Amino acid sequence: MADFRIGVVGLPGKWSTEVLADAVEAHTGFRLVIDMQAVSLDLASQTLIYAGQDICDLDALIIKKIAGEYSPATLDRLELLRVAEAKGVRVFSGAEKILRLIDRLSCTVSLRNAGIPMPETVVTEDVETAYKTVGNYGEAVFKPLYSTKARGMCVIKAADGEAQVRKEIRKFQNENQMMYIQKKKDLKGQDFGMVFLGGEYLGSYARVTGGDSWNTTIHHGGKYMPYEATPELIKLGYRAQVPFKMDFTTVDVAITEEGPVIFEVSAFGGFRGAKEGIGIDAAGRYADYVMERLGEARGD
Repeated sequence: MADFRIGVVGLPGKWSTEVLADAVEAHTGFRLVIDMQAVSLDLASQTLIYAGQDICDLDALIIKKIAGEYSPATLDRLELLRVAEAKGVRVFSGAEKILRLIDRLSCTVSLRNAGIPMPETVVTEDVETAYKTVGNYGEAVFKPLYSTKARGMCVIKAADGEAQVRKEIRKFQNENQMMYIQKKKDLKGQDFGMVFLGGEYLGSYARVTGGDSWNTTIHHGGKYMPYEATPELIKLGYRAQVPFKMDFTTVDVAITEEGPVIFEVSAFGGFRGAKEGIGIDAAGRYADYVMERLGEARGD
């Protein structure tokens, strides 16, 4: 076993966190799952204390999950990990890299600046602009800037009439001052996750909608299935993840009547989709990757 001390930042007891911790422990004999909610920063001593120990003394951290649900507070937790990086702890993926993906708007701007095709999108704080956008799109998906597994999203339809549309817009804006509005696409009941490790393509899985849900997330009854991506689609997924330089990620892509579109690049990647959809042990592969990078840095 290697003598590296590697902590897994995640949610104790959650499957993806624990399987990653298992994989790391198999390599090192060391196991530490770190819940960022219980981490404290002392700026005077430049220490990050969790369960009585300074995680800045570790060799590396792997970030699997920073919070159960995304919010601006999630960004604060990532800022704490920048202290560990500054003290020489190797972080996979780097805190600043993940920061660019937690905020849906930051991810979107980066993707569009890179020329990646996305659904038509309007971002606004103005209710009148939002109302006109619903009219232009016919059906629009309103998305919180900080969310995962489609939580907080809603579909607003122009056909429901002005009074109802305005009511639903106001309801959404009560929780989301900046409104991220995307044209609802016909996805034929499925979209896809493309898995990348260190920029290398590992495979793709489909998320197939369950019941009458408008989205495909497992949270809303969807299920994972195998999917064989075309070379053209793999090339698009690769281009989408390049700007973020993530150690591990999945790219969310869908096929529409106008062609493929990218929804987002994941801040943490989908272990369960890789496992259940295409039989890839993403946790094991990720742990192998981390060990190789640490070994190279040490000159092993």
